[in-house]
Order: sequence, then C-alpha cells, then structure tokens
Amino acid sequence: MDGNNRWAKNRDLPTKSGHRHGAEVARTIVNSCVRRNIKTLTLFAFSSENWLRPSREVQGLMALFLSVLKHHEIMQMHRNNVKLKFVGNRSDFSAKLQSNMRDVEELTANNTGTTVIVAADYGGRWDIAMAAQKMAAEVKAGRLDPEAIDTDLLHQYTSLSDYPDPDLCIRTGGERRISNFLLWQFAYTELFFTECYWPDFNDQQFQLALDDFANRQRRFGGHDSNQLSHSDE
Repeated sequence: MDGNNRWAKNRDLPTKSGHRHGAEVARTIVNSCVRRNIKTLTLFAFSSENWLRPSREVQGLMALFLSVLKHHEIMQMHRNNVKLKFVGNRSDFSAKLQSNMRDVEELTANNTGTTVIVAADYGGRWDIAMAAQKMAAEVKAGRLDPEAIDTDLLHQYTSLSDYPDPDLCIRTGGERRISNFLLWQFAYTELFFTECYWPDFNDQQFQLALDDFANRQRRFGGHDSNQLSHSDE
C-alpha cells in the first residue's frame, strides 16, 4: 500500500494525513473483498524497515494502528464475518497495541468470511529466518531429522502456513519491486503494479487489477496448456 507520503506531499498536507487516508482506503478494499467473496486479503501495513523512518512518523503510524483497532471499527468488520490475523514481530510494539491485536484476533477467530491478514513489523527475510530458527531448535531437541527438511516442511514454519500462497500482489505508488514482503509465498504470485498512490486507490482501481489478473495464463513453472495440446497433435 505505497504512496501515502507522496500523496500528502503533492497536496501540501502533513504525512499523517496521507496515512489516515490510506487507512480509510484499506477499509474500502476490505469491504470490496467481502462483497466479491475473496477469501484472503493480506495488507502490508508496517514493514520491519519502517522503524527506520523519522520517529515522529513512526509514532503517528502507531497511533493510527490504535485508532483503527478501536471497538466500533472492529465490530463493523466482525459483523461482516471478517476474520483478522496479525503476522510479524510484535515484540517492539507497545503493550497496549499488542493487547489490542490479541483482542481483535480472539473476537474474530471463529468468523468464516474474508480473512484479513495484517503484516505489521513484518519482513519476508525475517519470516524465512524465523522458520529456519524454529526448525533448528527442533533439530537440536532431537525432534526433527535434518534430512527431512524440504520446501513443504519449511513452509509449515512460516507465518502464513495456514493459508494458500497469494494469487495476486497489487503494489500501488509506481514502484516495481516487492520490498521484502512475502518472499517465500510469492514464488508463483502474479504481480500488478500501478502508478496510483494508495490513498487514491478505490474499488474501480481494484477491479482493474482483478481484470488484468483474470486475463493471465498461470503456468506455475510449467507450460501453457494450449501449447501442450498443440505439441501433442
């Protein structure tokens, strides 16, 4: 969800205004996914590298997190049967924010509609490193044979092991990289880049990305099915 700062700067607004509008767009896209019966949406809300931003901006982001997790905001999603889950290293967040995260997860745990995964203090390399660390501990304890480690087993130790790999990644703001997001999970994910800044992203922009995705031929490392049938002839 890139472009909050540039959106604000172009309008001579403070940075926090860009993040505030970005949070409102996130709510809109969650509702769009609910209407379309999209089962899983992952939002990259705060990367492990974002701690390097100016302290005032980081403090503003933390305050925004708390405001988004207010009771009436979460209850609206709960009424829409949305399940919320947070992934990432929570240890550097305030005790209050960590408590709110746990409360939200517990409240929505049994919901069966769209699952919204919020990646907060998350990094793709961190995720893989933590998976390796957990497996190393199992090997050290004698509960895991190193020769049994393969891609399927490593996946079970990652943050999103309970969910399918993403079909589509949408990045706004004109940048064309994945910036240490779901590095393990993105092996065969389709990528969609748009110049639109995140605060300007809306349901129509979302539909453009979905339409683009629908017209792609996904091979997962194999061959085009049409090419295969032609060669067989």
